[in-house]
Amino acid sequence: MATIGHGRAALWGGAPAVAVAAGLVLSGAMGIRQTFGLFLGPFSLETGIPVATTALAIALHNLVWGFAQPFAGAAADRYGSAPVIALGALIYAGGLVLTALAPSAPTLLLGLGLMVGIGISGTSFGVVLTAVGRAATPERRSAALGLASAGGSLGQVLLVPFAQTITAVAGLSAALLALAAIIVALAPFGIALERMPRGTPPGGESASGNLPEAILLAWRNPGYRLLTLGFFTCGFQLAFIATHLPGYLALCHMPVGLGATALALIGLFNMAGSWGCGWLGGRYRPQHVLAWLYLIRAVAIGTFVLAPKSEAAVAAFGAVMGLTWLGTVPLTSGLVARVFGVRHLGTLFGIVFLSHQIGSFLGAWLGGAVLEATGSYRPVWLATALAGLVAALLHVPIDDRPVAVAPPAPERAR
Repeated sequence: MATIGHGRAALWGGAPAVAVAAGLVLSGAMGIRQTFGLFLGPFSLETGIPVATTALAIALHNLVWGFAQPFAGAAADRYGSAPVIALGALIYAGGLVLTALAPSAPTLLLGLGLMVGIGISGTSFGVVLTAVGRAATPERRSAALGLASAGGSLGQVLLVPFAQTITAVAGLSAALLALAAIIVALAPFGIALERMPRGTPPGGESASGNLPEAILLAWRNPGYRLLTLGFFTCGFQLAFIATHLPGYLALCHMPVGLGATALALIGLFNMAGSWGCGWLGGRYRPQHVLAWLYLIRAVAIGTFVLAPKSEAAVAAFGAVMGLTWLGTVPLTSGLVARVFGVRHLGTLFGIVFLSHQIGSFLGAWLGGAVLEATGSYRPVWLATALAGLVAALLHVPIDDRPVAVAPPAPERAR
């Protein structure tokens, strides 16, 4: 296995240590984000802020995250992952502290919405997995990305009950301050993700041309456009389920707390699913693995909605969705790296991820809008299943052969 031979990353022994460090950073960034649903009720009770305002702030951070991600990725491509993660962690923590110490509707939208959205763009997939992709050889890249994504799922399992306990014992503000301290404490692990030195691509891959050429080449590539459209579906499905599954189960007269159990099962099985999808992506064509993943999701969602409800059915649905939950991330980022190389991976994956977050915003918002208009979630559930079938078909024709940006032509001597 190749190791990084230059810069600070050499101290960490190459891709395995980078994957572990990436998992720790992702655990904090993504785990904290998963706690926000717990604050809907407490915010309303403690501050009088309407639940709809808190929900809007959570939806806003998804959208801001998406639009900020290409810029955070470009900064990581240019300056390295460590400073971007450090700055992102400080902004992320600042948003949580502002929300904790000065709760009001404007500070909630600024802190939990805008600042957290910007902060998470610097501490999550587009920056962290980009560093893992650079550190690993092409043969081991998909597995390393899957390992990092699986490690990142640990935060979803641990931090939700942690935040719930702190809130019950010491109050909402104490929980937010504790979460802010966690993301700051994990930021130094970004040092392990320092980028490859300029002009030293890993695994013998040739460097790409300049950034505008890379973006133009990628956007002209039909496979890149199909991948971007498919990732929209992923964001739509995940945000709708994460936001509205508990409410849907309540409407189905299922036991109280079953929704939280289902979400916990999703997080637990996601650890195995992310690693497994990364492993499969290293052995089979990743676009075909993605197609099967979206197909499995579509069948699972359709079956769950149409079949009779029971606790066993909910548990089975949570397990299947967990196995396919974030497995798209190592596969999608690995496919971008395979086709376009790693020099501009942060930027190119960031553009694809913007599509994911637009889907996330629509999934969270549309579920509530349709429920309010019709009194039922069923139309959105069926649309979510249909979108999975479409996404599966979109990935089948993607060409994963590497392309390269031609280097700038040398100036002629005058």
